[in-house]
Amino acid sequence: MAYYKKSQKKVNGKWYPQGVIIGKPVQTKEVANRLADLSALSPGDCYSMLGNLGKVLGEFMNSGRTVKLDGVGTFYYTPNTAGQGVDTPEEVSAKQIIGTRVRFIPEVARSVGGQVTTRSLISENTFWEELEMEPSVPPSDEEEEEGGGNQQMG
Repeated sequence: MAYYKKSQKKVNGKWYPQGVIIGKPVQTKEVANRLADLSALSPGDCYSMLGNLGKVLGEFMNSGRTVKLDGVGTFYYTPNTAGQGVDTPEEVSAKQIIGTRVRFIPEVARSVGGQVTTRSLISENTFWEELEMEPSVPPSDEEEEEGGGNQQMG
């Protein structure tokens, strides 16, 4: 089950459902234990594999390749560039790149007509339920908002 709260956007004053995260993030050990329940691997083997996954993905992406994991999706690098660009192709250089981002596209299955039928990371049984809490209204120009980030419960 996924949760949402009512939130008013400052830009247009309209109300929208906003996703809410409940509790603490699921840690690697919990994922490893769940994978072990679903496979012939031990929890320790799964934990070890997950611990090395980021390094392996990074090595492949650093060599210019995308990484597609069946049932999960595709990971790839994109450059994070500085400035507004340059006027000619001859001026383009690696000096414009100030960082690297990892991008992710969830795996999808399409019907014969090309419509998306499933997304690997979205359960067919996803049900959105409103989390009873005060509606989130953006602060007025006179008020300062304290804190920041996503609200977490639990």
